[in-house]
Amino acid sequence: MISDELRDLNAPTWDAAVGHRFVDEIWRGELEPSVLRAYLVQDHQFVDAFIALMGSAVAGAGRPESRLVHARQLGLVAGPESDFFTRALDALDVPLTDRTDPALAGPTRDFLDLMDSARSSGDYAVCVAVLLVAEWLYLDWATRPDADAPDEPVQREWIELHRGPAFEAWVGFLRDELDWVAPRLDDAGRDRVRSAFTSAVELELAFFDAAYPR
Repeated sequence: MISDELRDLNAPTWDAAVGHRFVDEIWRGELEPSVLRAYLVQDHQFVDAFIALMGSAVAGAGRPESRLVHARQLGLVAGPESDFFTRALDALDVPLTDRTDPALAGPTRDFLDLMDSARSSGDYAVCVAVLLVAEWLYLDWATRPDADAPDEPVQREWIELHRGPAFEAWVGFLRDELDWVAPRLDDAGRDRVRSAFTSAVELELAFFDAAYPR
């Protein structure tokens, strides 16, 4: 399957992100408030671009049943996940200006550019590839069957938002979509998908790195 091939192609970077210091610390509930604040402020900047990217996937899906799945998930991102940011940033006393107009870290700018490029291209396969990395990699790090989520509420909820049967089904759907559409592309189309997937994995790792002061 194409999704497996792309995951394997990017295994070292993917595994470095899933096993990142950030992930270990959030699972222990031990992220420093400054690190958690920096991470969530930057991640909050993705909400609008991610919703727009999902909207492009709704429009570009080649099958009505796929369009419905994308649309339902878009509603969840625009609802519960968006609400999480409001509550989390309130709990961390983040000023309004840092929520709406923060200085963007390099990986944040680059990830926004990648999402906007995928959306504006109207290329459904590329849109799905970027969405898949963003969701699958998070499912991977947020799934530790033998570990208990931390008691600290913000860190615990961020984990819970990215695991469980419903989220697993969503990631499975994205994988199925990519595995269905990619074989129908020409060589140039498959190259675009491969490039988008790889860029997204690299940016996920860089995004975790950027949460820590240098």
